[in-house]
Amino acid sequence: MIGLGDLGVVESVAVADDGNLEVAILPTFLGCPALPAITASVREVLVRCGHPEGRVRHVLAPAWSSDRISERGRTALAAHGIAPPVPSDAPEPVRLGLGTPCPYCGSLATRPHSAFGPARCQSMLHCAGCRETFPLMTAM
Repeated sequence: MIGLGDLGVVESVAVADDGNLEVAILPTFLGCPALPAITASVREVLVRCGHPEGRVRHVLAPAWSSDRISERGRTALAAHGIAPPVPSDAPEPVRLGLGTPCPYCGSLATRPHSAFGPARCQSMLHCAGCRETFPLMTAM
């Protein structure tokens, strides 16, 4: 659905001093339960691409934020029913109390449903237009 690059999790890919490829990844938040699976997947790709000695390094700086999600990533999230957060530098229209656009019907008649979503980096919203409940990527 969305690659780690489009999610903004890959900080860098470089050749280390010992000549091995090293991928630095940023966790979306401390304690992310997906981090071991993400690390294993990156290692598998390194091996498959001919870098069996390649390493994955977790870095905390710069801190990941939802601003790192690419436009392609935002489009993929929305296509799969996850409302991406608005970039912090995007001009924010005055919405007069209207909510986040629904990824299903585009309605702004949305409201918070639950602060807790399917992952710790998501909350749940409800759309009054199509009556769907959908996750929102929270800006961290």
